[in-house]
Amino acid sequence: MPELLTSWGTAVVHLLIQPYYYIAILFIALYYRRQVALERKFIHVKLHSWGRETWRTVWSGLVAGLVVSLAAVALGISLTGTAVAIIWAVSLVLMLFRVRYLCFAYSIGVLGILQFILSFFPDTLQSGLAGTIATALREMDIPALLVLAALLHLAEALLARWQGARLAAPLFLKGKRGKVVGGYQLEAFWPLPLFLLIPSGAGIGDLPWHPLLGGGLGLVSLPVIIGFSEMTQGLLPGRKSARTAGRLLLYSTVLLALSGLAAWWSPLTVLAALAAVLLHEALGWYSALEERSLSPIFVHPPAGRKVLAVLPDSPAQELGILPGEILLKVNGVLLTDAAQLHEALRMNPAFCKLEVQNRAGESKYLQRAIYDGDHHQLGIILVPEPDGWVTAEAKSSSIFSIIAMKTGASRRSLPSGGLGRAKGTAADAKKESAGV
Repeated sequence: MPELLTSWGTAVVHLLIQPYYYIAILFIALYYRRQVALERKFIHVKLHSWGRETWRTVWSGLVAGLVVSLAAVALGISLTGTAVAIIWAVSLVLMLFRVRYLCFAYSIGVLGILQFILSFFPDTLQSGLAGTIATALREMDIPALLVLAALLHLAEALLARWQGARLAAPLFLKGKRGKVVGGYQLEAFWPLPLFLLIPSGAGIGDLPWHPLLGGGLGLVSLPVIIGFSEMTQGLLPGRKSARTAGRLLLYSTVLLALSGLAAWWSPLTVLAALAAVLLHEALGWYSALEERSLSPIFVHPPAGRKVLAVLPDSPAQELGILPGEILLKVNGVLLTDAAQLHEALRMNPAFCKLEVQNRAGESKYLQRAIYDGDHHQLGIILVPEPDGWVTAEAKSSSIFSIIAMKTGASRRSLPSGGLGRAKGTAADAKKESAGV
């Protein structure tokens, strides 16, 4: 045990002096800065603080990383320092295509396929840097690393269920019929510092227990990034994150079973590696198919205005107004457009009475005094008008858009061929949402 604790301390030092963990944190900080810019673009206020969200994901990722590390050490999952660099190199290359390809399952799946291909050429790449990389790749225990990928997706499922809805960002999206509808982007990432065993041999002592997947007493650090990316028009953020978490849990269970079989019978390794990639892609494909089959829920009804989001620590949150509810009347005025909300509140600057229809279709009556410093629209973000002038791209972020702080917003064309309100004033643009 003292030797194992010493190895753990050495691995922590290596984690702090290597660049991988800092790259992960920097990426996440840049992502949340872009999310704040996206919120300001569409609703003209920020729902999240990039510093607070970065800190939240860092500490929750640290806790999850330690738990997964304990499970990995108990199982005997091992890795060399060279293999750590290879995994990060593959992850960074994949990230250039799609940010969601940072997922550990993609990296290990690709490496498993490359290992299978190299097995047909045992006498190639035996010297130099290429030989070192090829040797490290040949020696990787891919089934054990796929077990680790399954454990990471289990952690991802729990984090998505716990924090996914809280990190959701409201968007204005182009609907199926060309009209603008409200929606949410659920995209979150967590940096996990992992500590894995060094392979047995080369002077490494035996563990005090018999691990299932090999490994010695030494430890090596492996920082990874886990996360998910979803976009929804037909579900509330909480329900969407719950469904995503359930599917990630199912994926982790299937991958754990396949990788366990591959550890028992090595010819199944390439099939497990392919399944790690293809099943993960199937999750995204099925989610997109589901969204196309659902009707948008963030659209205005004939009477009233639907709530897209509520600002934190606002009067609306204090009153218990929730996204998806319908604001029917304000101070007795039936709402038919966004501008009426502000006009109705000005009828009585010191007090407001609201009639709100909840998600179950039942009416509730709310009232509250209005104080100096309160948001002039109670902190309610309304669903966009169907003829809105700006929409977001309905796709996941790219690393280039995150670095360049590009929100992906585009101006919507009118039937006449002009840009929808492109030449309007700033005040016209702000009327598209009730956030200002």
